[in-house]
Amino acid sequence: MHPDAHKGINTWILYLALPAVSFKYLPKVHWTTEMLFPVTATFLIAVVCFVFMTVYSKIKGYSGRSRSTLELVSGYSNTSFIGFPLISAFYGESLLSIAIICDQTMFFSLSTLGIVAAVRGGSRSGKVSAAFIVKRLITFPPLIGCISALVLSQFIDFTFAEPLFDKLAATLSPLALFSVGLQLKFNGWKKLIPQMSVSLLYKLIIAPTIILGLALLLGIKGSIAKITVFEAAMPTVVTSSIIAEQFRLNTKLTNLIIGFSIIVGLFTSAIWYEIIEYFF
Repeated sequence: MHPDAHKGINTWILYLALPAVSFKYLPKVHWTTEMLFPVTATFLIAVVCFVFMTVYSKIKGYSGRSRSTLELVSGYSNTSFIGFPLISAFYGESLLSIAIICDQTMFFSLSTLGIVAAVRGGSRSGKVSAAFIVKRLITFPPLIGCISALVLSQFIDFTFAEPLFDKLAATLSPLALFSVGLQLKFNGWKKLIPQMSVSLLYKLIIAPTIILGLALLLGIKGSIAKITVFEAAMPTVVTSSIIAEQFRLNTKLTNLIIGFSIIVGLFTSAIWYEIIEYFF
């Protein structure tokens, strides 16, 4: 394989597969006041991660590039590729509608807050203007697709195009994993254990604990609380690798964390299921 083969795959993912996911799911979502909890929870995880990794990186003396990489791989869950099958297995397909809310909110959060973090870390000077960040946001293809799906679906019935969206969206997970695999290198991984450990600690333990505490504090129970906490406990989203590569962050660290988080997350998700059942 050509060493830059993953770049062509990433282009397909960014310009076609990810926007297709938005057009496939968003028009079907029924927004209610109860859905405010998964929406709030998803953004809260990203914001707390931003603060947590900023403090941690400052204590450790990490560069802005490393800090942004940790923010990107620790604050966003794999709510679809890993989340959907596990929810179907543990809770049944009937609750996937809540999972879709979590997934699309996570995607929107990644397309906004995640890009802001990536732009900051990818800048050589470490300082970027607000205008530059806004420009990168509004020209980011998945965000354009997300907003377009929300707006256009109010005026156009996209039922006729569903077969096309299904086929394009179906390419996302396998191609994203293939792209990660092409970039995955295990040489020198032991030196990255501290960064990997803190990322996995936040993603798989701290983040779902925060959402569990929030649900208990607000008195939110039932399926919405269960699925929101469970989705918060999912491994790192694979798309973070594509963004890290596009904005020249630490792709080696990103891909290692994605790989290890999926393996470890399959075990921790079973533990979180038992914890969630105990409280709710």
